[in-house]
Amino acid sequence: MAKILVVDDEKSIRALCAEELGAEGYEVITASEGKEALELIATAQPSVVVLDICMDDCNGLDLLKEIRNEYSRLPIIMNTAYDSYREDVESVPATHYVVKSYDLSELKAKIAKLVKK
Repeated sequence: MAKILVVDDEKSIRALCAEELGAEGYEVITASEGKEALELIATAQPSVVVLDICMDDCNGLDLLKEIRNEYSRLPIIMNTAYDSYREDVESVPATHYVVKSYDLSELKAKIAKLVKK
């Protein structure tokens, strides 16, 4: 079973992702901040990370760089409400970019492709 780490400072988004992705058969773990996410990546070894950009304790783009430095092959999906970040050069290291929505169809499709690889 693939393990998905969802990193988002919004509790409702973490809960929605956990419920929807869990129903798809994934094991879902969540983190509300950058430090917690890094600890979970090291200990839980997720198959895919779903990462928000704008969080209270850190910038998701900075966290993306930090994760890439340590785990270069770990698939990371940037999941943000701001489409403008898609063109940001700092988001290039992400495997995929998804605009946040309560309809998780696009996010689920991207995860399914990454897990099959």
